[in-house]
Amino acid sequence: MEPNLLAYIIGGIALIVGIVAGKFIFAKNTKKQVAEAEEQSRRIIGDAQTQAETLKKEKLLEAKEKFVQLKAEHDKDVLDRNRKLGESENRIKQKEQSINQKMESLDKQVKENEAIKENLNRQIEVVNLKRTELEKHQEEHIRRLEKIAGLSAEEAKAQLIESLKQEAHTQALALQQEIIEDAKQKAAKDARKIVIQTIQRTAAEQTIENTVTVFNLESDEIKGQIIGREGRNIRAIEAATGVDLVVDDTPEAIVLSSFDPLRREIARLSLQRLVADGRIHPARIEEVVEKTRKQLEDQVIEIGERTVIELGIHGLHKELVRIVGKMRFRSSYGQNLLMHSREVANLCGIMASELGMNPKLAKRAGLLHDIGKVPDEETELSHALLGAKLAEKYGENPAVVNAIGAHHDEMEMQYVISPIVQACDAISGARPGARREIMQQYLQRIKDLENLALAYQGVEKAYAIQAGRELRVIVEADKVTDMDSDKLSFDIAQKIQTDMVYPGQIKVTVIREKRAVNVAR
Repeated sequence: MEPNLLAYIIGGIALIVGIVAGKFIFAKNTKKQVAEAEEQSRRIIGDAQTQAETLKKEKLLEAKEKFVQLKAEHDKDVLDRNRKLGESENRIKQKEQSINQKMESLDKQVKENEAIKENLNRQIEVVNLKRTELEKHQEEHIRRLEKIAGLSAEEAKAQLIESLKQEAHTQALALQQEIIEDAKQKAAKDARKIVIQTIQRTAAEQTIENTVTVFNLESDEIKGQIIGREGRNIRAIEAATGVDLVVDDTPEAIVLSSFDPLRREIARLSLQRLVADGRIHPARIEEVVEKTRKQLEDQVIEIGERTVIELGIHGLHKELVRIVGKMRFRSSYGQNLLMHSREVANLCGIMASELGMNPKLAKRAGLLHDIGKVPDEETELSHALLGAKLAEKYGENPAVVNAIGAHHDEMEMQYVISPIVQACDAISGARPGARREIMQQYLQRIKDLENLALAYQGVEKAYAIQAGRELRVIVEADKVTDMDSDKLSFDIAQKIQTDMVYPGQIKVTVIREKRAVNVAR
């Protein structure tokens, strides 16, 4: 039994050794897992911290964006409120201006009513005096009739009738004079209203024509081709077009000089074609100029036809249509002639409509009133008489012919539209900015305007402002009273009307100021 026991013992020892070895190996593996677990936990903690930082930054960015958005909305609300406040202030200012204008209008009406009242009082005084005189005459007649009581009934009746006739005639004359004065006032008021409405309803354009045209070039090398060998090309252009070509040091430009805008346009278009083609020689120049002249003639007719169609004028002779088209290339005192004629035509149509007349006939006369300024041949007649002659030649209405010839008082006005055309021509020409004025003439007019005011007693200083549209007169308060200021303003305005020539109207403002100055020491 001993060997078996030994075997059991050895087996038990081996089992114990195996158990101890297994526990050792298990303990070793457990430590490794623990280390790996700790490493993984550190890794997880690091990732969590990184994600937390990222999430924190994202939240901060979202918060900042939200703040910026809220701030923008707040700024927008503030701007909207400021805009609404500004609009409210503007409306309040407009209402204040409207109220001030109404107050000024009421003051003016009150003054006018006072003047009317004074006029009525004077008329009442005159009527009372006439009534007293009539009563005296009546008493005298009664006394005479009493003296001549021996007359027959027929004779006494005849004298009584004659006396009543004279009395009625006197009263009728007085009533007639009052009616005439009232009619004049109403007519003047209605005329001013019609003229003002006509001006306000017409939109005027400002066009200024010069005597030179600048032709731009792509490079200065083309100047040599235009001049040509020994200047033959430029001489051919000037001979064919009648326009002077000025080739100087101006970079990439040639100046076309002529008083005839039509010739300048022909020269410009011809140069444009020659430069684009590149073939510049005398024969080619003459060919291109002739083609351009024919093309421009067609364009002139097209402009005339388009003008009469836009104005609603029908049945105009072809030659008159061509003359209307030529107005596009003419100017008068710096004002384009076609634009001026169209403006006058529109003014005439509006004014004729206001007066209950034929607006188409008035438009026709307004458009043609200056056709004498674009003659095909030179003549000694004035443009008004020449225009009337042309209109009569091409079968125009006698009223139109008379209006053309009489718009500068060179013919007697025989039709009602003649003064309408004259008035509308003056309105268009006198409009501020319509016509140019030579600088020396303008300065002299301003100087004469100021000297005219300085010639009055008590005037200290005088200033012409707003390009001569207003005259400010400063007077000495010790020499000129408030009542004298009103009279002085009226006198200066009347003096300007009678002694000076000026466009539009001039406002005269007299300023009287009294200053009392003391110094406290």
